[in-house]
Amino acid sequence: MHRTIICVALPCMAILPEDGQLDGHGIAGVYHSGRRLLSRSQLRISGCEPTLVQGRLVSPDRATFVAVVRTSADGVPDPDVCVERVRDALGTERITLRSFAARPLKLPVEVALGTDLAELGAVTAGRSGPELSASVHESGLRWSTDDGGHAVVTADPSPHDALASAGLLRWELVLRPGTTQTIELRVTSDRTERDRPLSRAGRAADRLLPEAQAAGDDRRLPALLGTALGDLRALLIRDPAHPADIFPGAGAPWRCGSAPAEALWAVRMALPLSTRLAATTLRMLARTQLSVQGPDFGRIPGPLRDAGPHLPPSCTGMEATLAFPAVLAEAWRWGMPEQEFTELVPAAERCLQWLRQAAGDEGLLPEPGAAGVLRSDTQAHAHRAAILGADVLEATGRPGAEDWRQWAGALRDRFQEDFWIDDRTGGRPAAARLPGGRPLSLLGSSAAHLLDTGLVGGGRPAAGLLDKERTEQLARLLGGPALDSGWGLRSLGTGEPGHNPFGHRSGAVRVHETAVAVAGLAAAGHEKEASSLVRGLVDASEAFGNRLPEMYAGRQRTADGVPVPHPAACRPAAVAAACALHLLTALAGIRPDAPARMVALRPIRCVPLGAVQISGLRVAGEPFAVRISRRGLAMVEQAAEGLQLGV
Repeated sequence: MHRTIICVALPCMAILPEDGQLDGHGIAGVYHSGRRLLSRSQLRISGCEPTLVQGRLVSPDRATFVAVVRTSADGVPDPDVCVERVRDALGTERITLRSFAARPLKLPVEVALGTDLAELGAVTAGRSGPELSASVHESGLRWSTDDGGHAVVTADPSPHDALASAGLLRWELVLRPGTTQTIELRVTSDRTERDRPLSRAGRAADRLLPEAQAAGDDRRLPALLGTALGDLRALLIRDPAHPADIFPGAGAPWRCGSAPAEALWAVRMALPLSTRLAATTLRMLARTQLSVQGPDFGRIPGPLRDAGPHLPPSCTGMEATLAFPAVLAEAWRWGMPEQEFTELVPAAERCLQWLRQAAGDEGLLPEPGAAGVLRSDTQAHAHRAAILGADVLEATGRPGAEDWRQWAGALRDRFQEDFWIDDRTGGRPAAARLPGGRPLSLLGSSAAHLLDTGLVGGGRPAAGLLDKERTEQLARLLGGPALDSGWGLRSLGTGEPGHNPFGHRSGAVRVHETAVAVAGLAAAGHEKEASSLVRGLVDASEAFGNRLPEMYAGRQRTADGVPVPHPAACRPAAVAAACALHLLTALAGIRPDAPARMVALRPIRCVPLGAVQISGLRVAGEPFAVRISRRGLAMVEQAAEGLQLGV
């Protein structure tokens, strides 16, 4: 998959080989809402496939392929026809032929088309079935299945010949010297669908995520941020039942639908640009919240996911439930309008009610369906939900804020007693507590969540689960060679049992957790470790064409090496795309408190990327721009009227 070109405009997607020719094999094809509309689209000119010279992604939803054709029989090596194919995620392909010959050319052009109309899950499992029989339909071909699936390819200009049995469309083109001719093909899911699918975010994506710019000494920054924001927009989907609400899909090609936890992490990282996207995502998830009285009341459902070789599967629904009040609280700090904030507070309160019941008298949050297993990072999520949730309650005059702060304090005491393993090297946090209370002594990137405390009043980081001494020790561990691969944090350290550099929870670099570590380390004052991770992620992004995947292999960086792709990673992925904005915000140390009309700046003083300028952000609902000098000094260049710079 890492060798394919993926064009995305969810729920539409085109997975294209490097040469742009769909041959009917593998996962390649044009998809709409999880169904493959086209699996074969092979261009031939004068009976031969054009010779590819370049294929590249030009925007998140569009790719271009340049090829050449040699028509002369005199042995001259120079091609005399250039072929440019522009393909997009919506299923449109424009084939433009340009002649450089000195004489008129008569060129037979044919496109062989086919599809299985298979669901993506069946395709990835190798159960897609044979190609379907086509029928001639208006200016193209049509396929259908017994279950109601159908696809139509239309052509402009209409083909001179259409052969349904072979899925062929044919043209006889005459190209005079220096002229061009274009054929446009369009695949849709039915005969009447001519416009963009209603579930696409469309232009609303630009309003929810407006343009932002990054510049500075590191010339990679503009492309890094521009690509990331483009990918994040391309992954936005409308809630079909509530079209005004738009949320990010997890990633392409594997998880194009809603993933509650990933959606919340993505919109949280995008808060410096938009609280509106956070509001629409939170509203969508609030509608899924379980409302029947019982042990699950207030929980936001989510699928089980693998938690690595040493732990049972964990539930993203639990993670999303804990993230909801934290994201709402931070959106308020960034300047979410009062009405939107107030409307969402009851859902956050229900999340806290679920947390209270699920944690029980012990005050620790167990994993669902795994009796006695207590994950370390789950306690960190619960702790942040309690502290930031208390801010939400207090801001709206609801009772319970002080009780939640006391609950969080008790969790801090309990965590440092039960989850910290002392040893001669300075100790480490346990990855989990197993049944019977035995700590699981594994070190991985999930420990970064212990540093992710969230923002409270005055732009201050909230209190964390670890004291200063243990935070310093964790920073040393995160910056050590067992975890820092040079390209980012490994999900499981080298030397740990079950380490696998390709294991998504047992050794691969997870971009989201690396970015979380950068922000947490910077906030705690551990700039050396944060700077190393920043440089690693930016260098890796360049190797991936500025489109970071959700993960890649955790192999050690060498002087002449490049990061090794992971075969099952989503690319683009919403959280990985949002990480670019998160990294820049961490570099500048922007900590807003819009309700108090102030913003604090705590830049990373060792400036790992040199001088940086960021503009197009939003604080308190108004444009915000900041410049970080090569000496690590921050200067606000644009801000809302009356916004004060905090100390």
